[in-house]
This record gives sequence, C-alpha cells and structure tokens, in this order.
Amino acid sequence: MSNPKITVVGAGFVGATTAQRIVEKDIADVVLIDIVEGLPQGKALDMMESAPIEGFRSRIVGTNDYADTKNSDIIIITAGLARKPGMSRDDLLAKNADIISGIVRACAKESPDAIIIVVTNPLDVMTYLAWKTSGFKPNRVFGMAGALDSARYGYFVADEMKCAPGEVDAVVLGGHGDQMVPVPKHTTVKGKSIVGMIDPKRIEEINQRTRDGGAEIVKHLKTGSAFYAPSSSVVRMVRAILQDSGEVIPCCVYLTGQYGIKDVYCGVPARLGRNGVRDVVEIELTEEEKTELTASAEHVRENCAKLKVPV
Repeated sequence: MSNPKITVVGAGFVGATTAQRIVEKDIADVVLIDIVEGLPQGKALDMMESAPIEGFRSRIVGTNDYADTKNSDIIIITAGLARKPGMSRDDLLAKNADIISGIVRACAKESPDAIIIVVTNPLDVMTYLAWKTSGFKPNRVFGMAGALDSARYGYFVADEMKCAPGEVDAVVLGGHGDQMVPVPKHTTVKGKSIVGMIDPKRIEEINQRTRDGGAEIVKHLKTGSAFYAPSSSVVRMVRAILQDSGEVIPCCVYLTGQYGIKDVYCGVPARLGRNGVRDVVEIELTEEEKTELTASAEHVRENCAKLKVPV
C-alpha cells in the first residue's frame, strides 16, 4: 500500500516542523507548499537529506503549485501571519481571513475528499471560514487548539507536581484565546484529579498561565510565535485520524447542540477517526465552567459574524 498523503500549507516554523515530525515518524508522505519560491523546496530537500540518519522512509516534496497537492488525505493549514508582542489572536482576523479562504479554495479543488485541519489564528474563526469556503461537511473540517492548550496545561501541572508530563491528562475547552476554559476536575495526575491535590489558588494561577501560554512565548521570542508544541499537537491529531484510533482529543469542532451550544466552532473533546470527527464527547462541567464555555463560544460567534463569507 502507498503511504497516506498529507499537504502542509505554509513552510514557516509551524508548517516545516509539522512536516518534519510527520516524515520522521513515518506517518505519511508530505507535500509542503508555500507562496515563497524556493522556501518549501529547500526545506523539503534538507529534510530528505536527513533520512539516511533518521531512518525514515516517508518522502517530502516542496512546491509552490497546488496541483502537486492533488488527492491529499489530510490538509494542514498553518499559513498566515503570526502574532507579535501585544497582539491578540483576534487581531489577526481580517489579515488571515483572505489568506485562508484562498488556500481552502485551492486545496478543496485538488482534494475534494480530504480532511482539513486548521492551525492558523484566530483558530476557531479560521476553522469556521475554512468550513464555509470548502463546502465540506463539518466532520471533515476542524481545528487544532484544544490539543495544544491541554498540552500546555498538562506541562504546567506536571511542573507544579514535579511529575513526568506523560503522567498528566489535562483538559482545556473553549475557543483558542483568552476565554479558554481549563477544567481542573477532569485534569488528572496518574488518574487522580488535581482538585484536592493542588491548592485552589494555585490551580487558578496555572489556569491563567495556560490562557496566556501563547502570549508568554510570543513575548520571549519577540518575532514569531510558538511552533514546537503546536506541531506536536497537530501530528497527534493526524495519527489518530490515519490510525482510525477513535482517540479523544480536545479540538475545535462544529457543535450542533452539545454542551448547549449550537452552530459554532468551539474547543471540546472529540473522538477522531478516518473520516474526521466521529462524535463529540460531553463531560460533566460545573455551572461556572458551563457559563465560561458558553461565553467563549459566543465570542467566537461574534468574530465569525465579522467575516464576509457565504452563509
């Protein structure tokens, strides 16, 4: 059997690192595409020259032509402007909307049966835009956010508890922004909730650091934003899809009444498989968490209303 084919749109830090992780793990063959001539070709060649050392068999090619992405199984969209210090994810809305809509039209034309995973910020709004532009069913268009936010939360909890990060199973819901909703009750260390293990005041401090996780990295970098953890997060989703594993991963999906929220993209636990989102997993929330999740979803809805897209 031939390898699955994955297109990564955008050869910047997030896109290139995502492509590197995919081929080094031998998950699929990759097409790395960018508008900058020579950039994806050079990075793809550099990665392939590491194959004799790393031992992977998957192939990556760089291109500026969407014809080379034809019949992709998964399309990962990382292209767009990154945040600078002082910018919110929402500040990128107008500038990245034009970029994403053009990319989606080109990709959907070449790969009408593909699954689209959006990474570009503001993520929830760009995922909605990708869905509307593609004309695909919503189970085949979703965003990488909850996986990243939960990973950040998990690392901060592990650091607090002085345990291995792999021993933490963290859950963060809501939009990928300042109104995301960390869920301490369902965040566990070796299967036990952190509620009662960590002082409530300290939990809230960790929650806030999670909300500010991306901005903290942007502040350090000064130019550009996070890319190591985002690429790991999207590759986790890709593996669940290609392996048809049914793994439950928090991600940005279209809600049709789950959690009392309807007709908007928002971050919740979702079961992923070969056809994309199998179903949304509903977990028990406190009344405060329900209120916060609803408010987060409404913020996404308000920003989606600013887009000029067909409805």
